[in-house]
Amino acid sequence: MTGTDTATALERATLDKAARENFPVAPFFLPRAWRTDLMAVYGFARLVDDIGDGDLAPGGADARVLGVPPERADDRLAVLDAFEADLRRVFDGTPHHPLLRRLQPTVRRRGLTPEPFLGLIAANRQDQLVTRYETYDDLRAYCELSANPVGRLVLAVTGTETPERIRRSDAVCTGLQIVEHLQDVAEDLGRDRIYLPAQDMKRFHVQESDLAAPSAGASVRALVAFEARRARDLLNEGAPLVGSVHGRLKLLLAGFVAGGKAAVRAIAAADFDVLPGPPKPGKLQLLREAGTTLRGEG
Repeated sequence: MTGTDTATALERATLDKAARENFPVAPFFLPRAWRTDLMAVYGFARLVDDIGDGDLAPGGADARVLGVPPERADDRLAVLDAFEADLRRVFDGTPHHPLLRRLQPTVRRRGLTPEPFLGLIAANRQDQLVTRYETYDDLRAYCELSANPVGRLVLAVTGTETPERIRRSDAVCTGLQIVEHLQDVAEDLGRDRIYLPAQDMKRFHVQESDLAAPSAGASVRALVAFEARRARDLLNEGAPLVGSVHGRLKLLLAGFVAGGKAAVRAIAAADFDVLPGPPKPGKLQLLREAGTTLRGEG
């Protein structure tokens, strides 16, 4: 395989995951320039999560491109360090990884800063070191790194940043992150991670062993329902962001909010039993939620 073939394969392995997200990444109705830049940002965000989760394509090609020695290719912190070094080359040199080379024109065109990208890397470093969260505030602080930078980057790419929109965007992104945590309780436990606050688990008399069951008992369901309400409240808090913009961007942001709300409804429809697998909304539910969001309703 040539160097060009390897670069293309690395890009496709990451970018093809866009179709499986809870939210639209770069839908067809957006201007081509926005789609190009949003896919570049998505490629970065998806890749850094795959590094942190150990979900890179087999063979160690990503680590090799980043200059990580073969004997450390499975060391996630080492790969994250190399990825951060390559990110810095986006701003002052020539990056090595093809997804970061794809990102560089977007950074220059949109005047993006390193901070949101560094936040996403920091979140994945934290995932290697912190596997439990004592309080909801602790979890919110993690989401400030793991989720909120993505919304801020969308606003930056589309040139629509204001302090109020950033505040609303942060609420939406944190809500989406909490929903994803609820959908993935079993998967995360398999990675020895729990994103349900320990204080809340104690309040609902839930033990870690309860999360390993094939299906959820009454206490786990009550806990998941409680956290789902928190996620829904955050999505509602951020929903006015949609009405603050116009045109195609309004459709995109409505899709983000609707994706989160439809996922909350899917969790409720499963009677809050997330342990057999992630409850996912159907396309009709997504369309209904998008319409409700665009109309500025509940």
